[in-house]
Amino acid sequence: QVQLVESGGDSVQAGGSLRLSCAAAGFTISSNCMAWFRQAPGKEREGVAAIYSSGGSTYYIESVKGRFTVSRDKANNMYLQMNSLKPEDSGMYYCATGNFGVYCGTLWNRYDTWGQGTQVTVSS
Repeated sequence: QVQLVESGGDSVQAGGSLRLSCAAAGFTISSNCMAWFRQAPGKEREGVAAIYSSGGSTYYIESVKGRFTVSRDKANNMYLQMNSLKPEDSGMYYCATGNFGVYCGTLWNRYDTWGQGTQVTVSS
């Protein structure tokens, strides 16, 4: 059974850092597209960062480039290191996976398996 479990969300002040973790079970994350999404109250869920199955290339949306880093390890975990956090980074963060092979950072609607989310709150 495919399962994703996020952790690491917290409340921090602007400028602070957080590291989110996503523990995966039931599949090998290096074989799938993996991504982090976020959803703020009243807004649509958006893809934030992705890591490609082949070669581990990464993709970020413009608003987080240079501040967020997505990575994975051989223990089947994915991470999102978030630095220089801003209040607009607040929201529920979800990890997601999809076995569609390519364009992991653009085909956001192809992700079909989600974790339960972890809350990030950044205060000014």
